[in-house]
Amino acid sequence: MIYTITANPSIDYVLQLDQLKTGEVNRSTNDVKLPGGKGINVSRILKELSIDTTSLGFVGGATGEMFKNLLATHNLKTSFTNVKDDTRINVKINAVKQDIETEVNGTGPSISLEEKDSFMNQLRVVGDGDVIIMAGSLPKQLPDTFYLDIAKTIQKQGAEFIIDTTGQALLDTLSSHPLVVKPNHHELAELFDVEFKNESEIVEYARKLLDLGAKHVMISMAGDGALLVSKDHAYKANAPKGTVINSVGAGDSMIAGFVGAFMETGDPIESFHIGAACGSATAFSQDIAVKEKIDQVYNDITITNID
Repeated sequence: MIYTITANPSIDYVLQLDQLKTGEVNRSTNDVKLPGGKGINVSRILKELSIDTTSLGFVGGATGEMFKNLLATHNLKTSFTNVKDDTRINVKINAVKQDIETEVNGTGPSISLEEKDSFMNQLRVVGDGDVIIMAGSLPKQLPDTFYLDIAKTIQKQGAEFIIDTTGQALLDTLSSHPLVVKPNHHELAELFDVEFKNESEIVEYARKLLDLGAKHVMISMAGDGALLVSKDHAYKANAPKGTVINSVGAGDSMIAGFVGAFMETGDPIESFHIGAACGSATAFSQDIAVKEKIDQVYNDITITNID
């Protein structure tokens, strides 16, 4: 079983307008409310790929009920921990003619020790053959080591893990050997305080993450495609042609495609191909991509060995 953890889920209120004028009244041309959170996005993509998951996380208050109602339309298996405080609302503004996206994210609920313990008790069922994908920010009162503590716990029970994070938090996970990490090329450069002049340097520093313990490294490069790097080989996925409508969830979709395929096939190259297709298909969609779009984009992607 694949478990996704979204510790700080949200209602994503996505607004589209022609231009964003600060300090003035703006009127949207379109708006939609979506169940948000990086782990939720992963579960939704895996559902499109006919792979079952169980979504875990903290939800609470009136907005928590609204969140669960929005999520119910996607027929996901969930086991949320109810908390006293309200689930947050994030506002995403897409100014089409300016080609800019602006986000205002809520802070989320405070989690009590009792609520945290209730959540941790659910992890006792995780074991051999399972994988946990942890993604997104943490709500208040949870320690910065929350995800890493979970990883260490479930590893003792025989499960694999992925933590989708950046910076020092990413580096701290590597000695526990995550199944895959996926920084973008800017985040990778920031990790090592360097500037990349070419693709070969990106591959070189991706392999440093392998040396530190990661099992696979994917690097997303926006319009330049993506890389999958191992100690012996490096592969590139081209960026398929399409109009980027909403980049929210694209990285989550890429991880979902890779992990879902890898758990079924054990083939990192095919998993990378599917992951790249999922990421681009979501970027070309207003919401998380559907299977038809993923299949279409998959056929436009070629995986090349660049060693």
